Amino acid sequence: MSAALSTSATSEPGADRNAEDEFPQPRRVKVIRFVVATVAVLILMFPMYWMLRTAVASTAEIANVPVPLWPQHWHWDNFIQPWEEYPFARWVRNSVVISVVSVILTLGINLSAGYAFAKLRFPLRNVLFLLIISTLMVPVQVIMVPQFQIVIDLNLLNSTWGVILPRLAEAFGLFMARQFFLSMPDELIEAARIDGASPFRIFWSIALPLAKPLIAALVIFTFMWRWNEFIWPLIVLTDPNSYTLPVGLQFLIAQFGSDFGPLLAMTLLSILPMLVVFAFFQKYFVAGVATTGLK
Repeated sequence: MSAALSTSATSEPGADRNAEDEFPQPRRVKVIRFVVATVAVLILMFPMYWMLRTAVASTAEIANVPVPLWPQHWHWDNFIQPWEEYPFARWVRNSVVISVVSVILTLGINLSAGYAFAKLRFPLRNVLFLLIISTLMVPVQVIMVPQFQIVIDLNLLNSTWGVILPRLAEAFGLFMARQFFLSMPDELIEAARIDGASPFRIFWSIALPLAKPLIAALVIFTFMWRWNEFIWPLIVLTDPNSYTLPVGLQFLIAQFGSDFGPLLAMTLLSILPMLVVFAFFQKYFVAGVATTGLK
């Protein structure tokens, strides 16, 4: 044992010198990382800039090929004209209501079900979990007809709840919640149980406060999916006043041509809520995704 320790001790300085020789100087590394990060950000943000550039361009300017990289004239009317011709305010409100309610209810279902599958013991627990996860392999288009028939039978056609209810139980969110709660120490749960806490009290007072990264990740994913959803609201909602924003944007697409200025302007505005949600929850987002599969 002593020989092994002496060998490792004598080999450490050489290993450190080799590491120093192998890697560049810290300042050089920082400069390279900064340059690479700046280039990556410019490449990733260019589509956003081009959307803004097209949103403030006139139809004649867009028709010219090649399109100038910088707009000659800024046509801010493209952001105002659609609001005057179409009920975009109502469509935004419908999207906000559907997205927020879906996030709240989906979080409640996924967190509680994920905790139950991770920490509670009941018959056929693993079998039921595998059956739920197997639904991820079923294409959404396959179940649309049965779901639509259920919506009709429940008299929820052309209603907000007809869009919300069929999408509440997400197998992906349940999987993330279960994997996160599996990484939570069982000793913590046992200590609370010995102190007389009920399963609901343990879940509410111990598990949820420790699940902030998971909650942030689920909020971002769920809000993004519900806000951008197009096919299901298009099928369920028949009244134009009940449309969501992605469905309403189709009114700006003509059959033989489109005015891309107003279309891109409204599309750019539709992205802003997702950016706000991500900026608000991004502090815990990376930690929530990284710790999902630890155990």
